[in-house]
Amino acid sequence: MGIDGVIEPIYFLITSIGFALLSFINYKKSGKTLETIYLSILTIFFIVCFIILNFY
Repeated sequence: MGIDGVIEPIYFLITSIGFALLSFINYKKSGKTLETIYLSILTIFFIVCFIILNFY
């Protein structure tokens, strides 16, 4: 691993899992708020980025 401009796809997967956990915790704490929707959208976005980097 070095600073060569290459982003490993596993980072997108780890980040999307983190956003999914945060959105779940936020949903349990405060229900369906704007922050929960935002975190869910970020989760979907990072999963799509992971899939694109791995399979295309």
